[in-house]
Amino acid sequence: MSLKVLVADDQGIVRAGFAAVIDAEQDMTVVGEAADGAAAVRLADQLAPDVVVMDVRMPELDGIAATRIITGCPAAPKVLVLTTFDLDAYVFDALRAGASGFLLKDVYAAELLRGIRVVAAGESVLAPSATRRLIGHYAAAGAAPGAAGRIPELSGLTDREHGVLTLVAAGLTNAEIADQLGITVGTVKSHVNALLRKLGLRDRVQATILAYDLGLARPNPPGTVV
Repeated sequence: MSLKVLVADDQGIVRAGFAAVIDAEQDMTVVGEAADGAAAVRLADQLAPDVVVMDVRMPELDGIAATRIITGCPAAPKVLVLTTFDLDAYVFDALRAGASGFLLKDVYAAELLRGIRVVAAGESVLAPSATRRLIGHYAAAGAAPGAAGRIPELSGLTDREHGVLTLVAAGLTNAEIADQLGITVGTVKSHVNALLRKLGLRDRVQATILAYDLGLARPNPPGTVV
């Protein structure tokens, strides 16, 4: 089945470029384009896309607010946020709002297409280097290290699941986690699925947010090169 994609960006040329790349794929179809967040919300409701490719900075309603509304609806589509790292300080808020991941706006076409397929499959797109840099700048400003010990639901995790959670928060892929822990990728996936279920989380993005909120992981200082 063809994945239905809605593209939301206030710049017409950017919108058209993304739409052309997506429509060229046999397994994807662009069902609509939105020039602002309000239109994105309206079209997401009308067209029932599988994935919304969402810009953050838009008129009428910004991408964060639009993402929060869209993901809060029944049978909500997945939202993939695209952002310019040097200018956009709102990515972490977008993830909190329910986005399934983000990519930088200068992403290669192949990475964009992969990102769409990954979030459509129910997983998350968190480019390791971009994740660590963005979180280092914008996440966990109010995190309280050590707070995790006061959160009862974490006690339900096994030691291995706890370790996997911290590696997910560090931006490692399943393959990288498997290599570091000396286990198979399939075993990593099983641990990730188990910890998400136990913690009542939707995906790796929410797991990453929780880990930083609780001080299980610490951001790099601004300017750190990873």
